Amino acid sequence: MIKKTFTIYFLFQLCLAADGERITFTSANPFSYYHVITDLENQEPQQVYGILRFPEGSDPKNLPLIVGINGSKNWADHHYKYMDMYREMGFATFEQYSFNSRNVNSTVGEQVSVTTAMMILDAYRALDVLAQDPRIDVKRAAITGWSLGGGVTLFSAWQPLIDAIKPDHLFSAHLSFYPPCMFDMELIKFSEAPIHILTGELDDWVPADACEDLAADLMAEGVNIGITVYPNAHHGFDREGPLSVEEKGYTASGCHFRMREDGALLMNFLNIPMITPFWQKIALAFCAGRGPTIGGNPKARKASFEFAKGFMKEHLLSAE
Repeated sequence: MIKKTFTIYFLFQLCLAADGERITFTSANPFSYYHVITDLENQEPQQVYGILRFPEGSDPKNLPLIVGINGSKNWADHHYKYMDMYREMGFATFEQYSFNSRNVNSTVGEQVSVTTAMMILDAYRALDVLAQDPRIDVKRAAITGWSLGGGVTLFSAWQPLIDAIKPDHLFSAHLSFYPPCMFDMELIKFSEAPIHILTGELDDWVPADACEDLAADLMAEGVNIGITVYPNAHHGFDREGPLSVEEKGYTASGCHFRMREDGALLMNFLNIPMITPFWQKIALAFCAGRGPTIGGNPKARKASFEFAKGFMKEHLLSAE
């Protein structure tokens, strides 16, 4: 059944690509930030693809770009709605398919088959390829993502990862929706690009208070970051539809990890580095529950779309 579902989903994605351009590039499969920072050259190569789209009816030339990163449930309708909005504003968009490229449909409840480390590397490898397209102004490129993709968006601005990946180009802005934030960072050093987090007050998948704490830590060190917490909003507040329980998903309110300078996350107890799937699963088994709530909040949804529009306009269009 799972194989059949993925086949249908893959065919659907091929249909979506019909009005876009499939861009393929070489990335790799580092499990954690530690592997990016300390051993990137030895990571297994991986072919990854994404779909590049331009505003309808336009003659693409020197356009700003927005790279979109999906969450643990893969690409969803509300993600595409944002990308549609951006193209209506005159942006080129790139949907990054890190999951499909690795034959994965979802990472809910396991979070090891495709990781933020892999997806951050994918994003920078994609950006360097897209920079060669004369229709794109790579100096005006933003990254945005949701949940797992929100973590990608946030930590793609972390300088140790940038230094290890050595991309030719950087993102000019980072808009992160409900990312995992439960980290105490030994090294707070981020790029100068503006970062903003949008999260929900009642999020029990990746709690908002952890993001408020992390944002405060970053602000104290001069990082250009802001945060908006929407009241009475759960994880996925920008979706349409009622609240539901994601039975396999983790509830991470009991988890908080120290992040070393080399990118290794340390378990809540014994300070064991979570740099293998085994140790990550052990750590989450001790600190995380199951069954977070996910679903839309009409007021927060409307506000988040308006914020996203203004954020991208301010940081990409004003740079013309």
